Amino acid sequence: MSSRPISHIIEPQVVIEGAGVKLRRSIMPQRSNEYDPFLLFDHFAFLDPLESEPVGFPMHPHRGIETVTYMLAGSTHHRDSLGNVGLIGPGDVQWMTSGRGIMHEEMPRRGPDGTVAGFQLWVNLPAAKKMTTPRYQDVSAETIPVVSRNGTDVRVVAGEVWGTQGPVTEIAAHPLYLDVTLSAGASFEQSIPQGHTALAYVFEGASTFGGETVEAVRLVVFGDGERIEAHSETGGRFMLMAGAPFREPIVPYGPFVMNTVEEIQQVLLELRQGTFIKQ
Repeated sequence: MSSRPISHIIEPQVVIEGAGVKLRRSIMPQRSNEYDPFLLFDHFAFLDPLESEPVGFPMHPHRGIETVTYMLAGSTHHRDSLGNVGLIGPGDVQWMTSGRGIMHEEMPRRGPDGTVAGFQLWVNLPAAKKMTTPRYQDVSAETIPVVSRNGTDVRVVAGEVWGTQGPVTEIAAHPLYLDVTLSAGASFEQSIPQGHTALAYVFEGASTFGGETVEAVRLVVFGDGERIEAHSETGGRFMLMAGAPFREPIVPYGPFVMNTVEEIQQVLLELRQGTFIKQ
């Protein structure tokens, strides 16, 4: 099987979103859709306990995408227009399919050590599923399997590693979403179907892919091939994401990603008329 080379490396840019949330953003929705089916990847971190309580994301709409929240530390309180309320804690994952439309709120809370950290990934929906009924897959930390081999630990959120399947299923993009920790001297290989988009976000230490060492904090974009090969001399941790591209045109507009300008205009009309949320 051919190993995937590094295509390019992205250094995250600091952006401000929501009610003043500072984020490291690696990719964002664009019409070029270069990372199809992935639209956005954010790394949020509030690490100074002396700062005031972190601001968050007050009630806002989504349509046409899936939002994936993965908590490393602290928690996020969420509620939505469908009456759902909950708390996403350390190691928990929320995979939300916004479908035809949802309003939701995400407010971070510091953990016992005063920190909050995690990731948000946006995954596109194909045109045929953009107006589906919204749904959640709330996955608690204890239900996410961890597989270990020769100094490598992998939390399997979606996809399969060494015969172990992650709890997130029935996603149109057939995603792989892994939290990989390499101890010093450890290696990891993962098969990925040819043609699928593959990304790795190195957020601790350093890892080597295809002979090139990447230090935190950076996003690696891979070329095509059949597998990812990773190694770390000193220890490293990264999120590995892969998925099947839909190869459809997209029109992003804020929290909406549709396929045509007319569909975006329809969203805005429904918001003005108060008909955005479908019962």
